[in-house]
Parts: sequence; structure tokens; C-alpha cells
Amino acid sequence: MEKTRSTPPTGTPIAEFELDTALVTALLADQHPDLAHLPLQAVDAGWDNALFRLGDLLAVRLPRRAVAAPLIVHEQTWLPRLANQLSLPIPTPYRVGKPARGYPWRWSVAPWLTGRAADQNEAHPSQAPTFAAFLRSLHVPAPADAPPNPVRGVPLSQRAAGLEERMQRLAGATNLITPQIKRTWELALQAPLDVSPTWLHGDLHPRNILVERGVISGIIDWGDITAGDCATDLAAIWMLFAAPQARHDALAAYADLSDATLHRAKGWAVLFGVVLLDTGLVDNPRNAAIGAYTLRRLAESG
Repeated sequence: MEKTRSTPPTGTPIAEFELDTALVTALLADQHPDLAHLPLQAVDAGWDNALFRLGDLLAVRLPRRAVAAPLIVHEQTWLPRLANQLSLPIPTPYRVGKPARGYPWRWSVAPWLTGRAADQNEAHPSQAPTFAAFLRSLHVPAPADAPPNPVRGVPLSQRAAGLEERMQRLAGATNLITPQIKRTWELALQAPLDVSPTWLHGDLHPRNILVERGVISGIIDWGDITAGDCATDLAAIWMLFAAPQARHDALAAYADLSDATLHRAKGWAVLFGVVLLDTGLVDNPRNAAIGAYTLRRLAESG
């Protein structure tokens, strides 16, 4: 549970295991020797995982923190079952790696999806219906053994204490916690949960949405996959589309949204925006920028 008293902001978590190309090459040589000859290049390290490009067509994804170890297992278990129903490409694991050579967790080899993250390569407004269709293809009932997640898909009241502490801190450091943002959050907290649980991506911010020549080309980083309130994923509409008309088109194409679900979706967008801004201001300018423009869009949309 997040603390209610003021605590200093924290940035990107420190890696609990340092990964480099030498270790990944050795793991491949031991467990997938037919792939070990391919050139390997470190690409990125997020909060939970490190990513390496393997040749032209593959990627290697390895947890860098213990908390991410079960999340990559969720991807290995569920993405192969979901891929055929989804309307956009996802990195379904191609091979599974096991702990070895001192590395303590499972890891994956998956397809390399083309495109750049949407915060650096903006989706064209015409992609709004495409994104809505993807959300619809994902938001179907999940089985009872879907992965649990204590911070995604849950009632927003469970996130309120920690989120409001962050908002208070940002109100003193920025001009982005406006009366409109506060009102949007209040309305979201008041909105009843009026939908049945569905599958969720759970972490659908622009760095996990790939775009190529304005077209959405893939959805990556499924570690937070869970079942719960679809409003969690609908929040991505405010993070992805700058034009108000595109956001309107996405919501219209998703269709059959109640006022309560719309309010909760905006509340989740406030939550993502605040968390990305608060943590990003510490050490991640890209995340801070996403958080800032998300909050600005929410303030203008009413």
C-alpha cells in the first residue's frame, strides 16, 4: 500500500542484476545455440526489463529486477493464447530461457516489432479507430486464472492515497495540477464500476505503443497483463493522441462507453500522467514529457 505521508519522489528503480551482451550471448549459446551466432545489441532498459536486439528479426527480453520475474512468465504463458484474437501485432515469445550462469530468472526471445515508441514517433490521428479496434479485441472476458495485479484494473480508490500525495508534490513543482485535473480525478473516484472485468494490457503508455510512418505497428511490454476495469487501458487515448478530434474518434469507435467508464478512464489517465511526471522529473525526461502532455490534454478536454 502506498504511504499517505509525504515521501520523496523516486525515479527509475536500480537494476538488481546487471545484464550485458556477453552474458546474453552465453545464455543463448547454452540454451538456444541456433540463435547464438546472430548479432546482439543492447537497446533499452526500462523499470523492469532489459531489451536486446538479436539479428534483424528477434529481441531478447530479460528481467532486471526480481519483481519482474513473474511478469515475464505471465507474458510467456498468456501472449501465445491472446495473439490470434488481437488486431495489432504483439511480441509473442518465440523461445523461453531459463535461469543459468548466475542469472536467476526466466527470459524470452520474441519477434522484433518494427516502429518506434509513440512518444517519439506520433501516431496519425487517423489511427484512432485502429487503436479503438485493438482495445475492443483485447477487452474480452478473461479466465479465472488470469494474472492478478494489485495496481492495474483495480478501483481507483485503492490508488488514491499515493496518487494524491504525488499530486500535492507536483502542485508545488509545476503548474499542471489545475482545478480541472483535480475535478477530473474527483469525478473518477465517484464513478461506479459498471463493467465486468476484461483482459487488460495494464501499462499502455506511449513507450509501449510502436508507430511506423504514422501507423500503429505493435503493442509491447505486456508484463502488467491482468483482468479488471477496461478504463485502465482506455486512459491511453489521452496519452496517444494530441488532437481532441482523434480522441473523440477513438472513444466513438470503441463505442458503448457509459459516462461512469469515461470518467474512470480519465481518472486512470490522470494517474498515469501524474506518476510518469512525478517519477520522470527525477531521472527520466521522456516519462516526464509524457506525463506533462497527458495532463494538459485532460485539462483541455473537460
